[in-house]
Amino acid sequence: MTLSASANDSVTEAIGNSKQWAIQTGDYANTRYSELDQINKSNVKDLKVAWTFSTGVLRGHEGSPLVIGDIMYVHSPFPNTVFALDLANDGKILWRYEPKQNPDVIAVMCCDTVNRGLAYADGKVFLHQADTTLVALDAKTGEVKWSVVNGDPTKGETNTATVLPVKDKLIVGISGGEYGVQGHVTAYSIETGELLWRAYSVGPDDQLLVDPEKTTQLGKPIGKDSSISTWEGDQWKIGGGTTWGWYSYDPELNLIYYGTGNPSTWNPKQRPGDNKWSMTIFARDADTGMAKWVYQMTPHDEWDFDGVNEMILTDQEVDGQMRKLLTHFDRNGLAYTLDRETGELLVAEKYDPAVNWTTGVDMDPASETYGRPAVVAQYSTEQNGEDTNTTGVCPAALGTKDQQPAAYSPKTNLFYVPTNHVCMDYEPFKVSYAAGQPYVGATLSMYPAPDSHGGMGNFIAWDNIKGEIKWSLPEQFSVWSGALATAGDIVFYGTLEGYLKAIDSETGEELFKFKTPSGIIGNVMTYEREGKQYVAVLSGVGGWAGIGLAAGLTNPTEGLGAVGGYAALSEYTALGGQLTVFELPD
Repeated sequence: MTLSASANDSVTEAIGNSKQWAIQTGDYANTRYSELDQINKSNVKDLKVAWTFSTGVLRGHEGSPLVIGDIMYVHSPFPNTVFALDLANDGKILWRYEPKQNPDVIAVMCCDTVNRGLAYADGKVFLHQADTTLVALDAKTGEVKWSVVNGDPTKGETNTATVLPVKDKLIVGISGGEYGVQGHVTAYSIETGELLWRAYSVGPDDQLLVDPEKTTQLGKPIGKDSSISTWEGDQWKIGGGTTWGWYSYDPELNLIYYGTGNPSTWNPKQRPGDNKWSMTIFARDADTGMAKWVYQMTPHDEWDFDGVNEMILTDQEVDGQMRKLLTHFDRNGLAYTLDRETGELLVAEKYDPAVNWTTGVDMDPASETYGRPAVVAQYSTEQNGEDTNTTGVCPAALGTKDQQPAAYSPKTNLFYVPTNHVCMDYEPFKVSYAAGQPYVGATLSMYPAPDSHGGMGNFIAWDNIKGEIKWSLPEQFSVWSGALATAGDIVFYGTLEGYLKAIDSETGEELFKFKTPSGIIGNVMTYEREGKQYVAVLSGVGGWAGIGLAAGLTNPTEGLGAVGGYAALSEYTALGGQLTVFELPD
């Protein structure tokens, strides 16, 4: 690579080599698909462990390693240690980076001390630490090239997400929706760490980086003061809309795509209005940050259905015409298919039959409620009111799917989706804001969806054009692992008990499973070295679903309701932090 090559060139080149795993989501389109096919549905049953590596850290291990050339980069949850392993020398540790962070940040991380992984561009490895310090490390030596601070943990601003290198910029989000922060996305210079633009999720137009006449929702201009007019007074200043999920990028359109999180507080009575632009898909110009279009999925959220899950970009045929599509599996239980160029809404359907808070989305463009979900009064925490326990809401606050990313195979045109099959009781109460203190205002309990298979998860294959499930595999616990689809006609995912599973991508038949040392909430990845394909996954139970185990919590309502719902998990797995790498026998 020449020194004059832009970061966009370096990332595109690295992604284009299927022997590597150069970005957390597999590619800019977030498909988590690999062209490697040496491991396929006829031989995957023969997989064996090639080697393992301990991170030396407990709690939840989300994300996955990266492989660039002969080096694998492995990260851990807090304290966010980074290891560079030499694949040409039995995984010898070439260097390690051990950040010194104030442990006080742990107390303001709502749902475990997870981190969703590293990024690579222009000979640098990028880490966004829990305390919001963004660090650029020399990929060969681990030397710190620059670092900047993206937020303030004393106000509740933290980080759990990865970052996205695009052209000469690094796209970075923020966590802290349960602390009343004002969510934003920021672009930093890959070369120097200089702040280039920042776009807030809620607030005045100049902070949002929108053009009232040109930025559209469902084809119509959003108009002046589109956000602050949907909040009462200055509530938007502590309005949430954090951006702790995944980012995708279309180089042809030069647009980045991401979703925003819940409005603060969880008590809807305290924030009348639609609370725009929380719970929203944004399409922004990568160079300027200006929003081209937006779509709010859950106006005036009453259930904590953050909209941060990944946006998967595909080119598919719709009604005989090729379209540039965006598919998004939202926490609210609806799977959306949109035209990613215009923001036109094409499909919005339930991807778990248990979803009951809405009867569906109004798909009539002539209707006043076009694009809005119809709320079922029985499950409306707003209508039932403060200090009233609304029971039997499906899905639970952690959604039909949380951050665990889906995969897409161009061979089947299907999406492979790890899901939660969980419902909840939700009781909102009045809460006061204090900087750096929890700003939740609701008590929750969670349990398996009733009148079903008794488990708390499914792994499904989804048709995004028809808006329907092709097949569904029941799981005892939520599937909190990111999926991987390959040209070998198989799909991999992990389970909270710790199993790595391989599935026939066409039929859903289970072809292989192996129990790793701890529950899997990491994302499966694959790479090739010296003509041999490997599959790897981090295990280390935790995350929101596993917070009881990870943090040693026992009160059923702790962990925002997850501790009681997943109490039985301790009978199947224990804490650990390990990378397990698989291969076919020689």
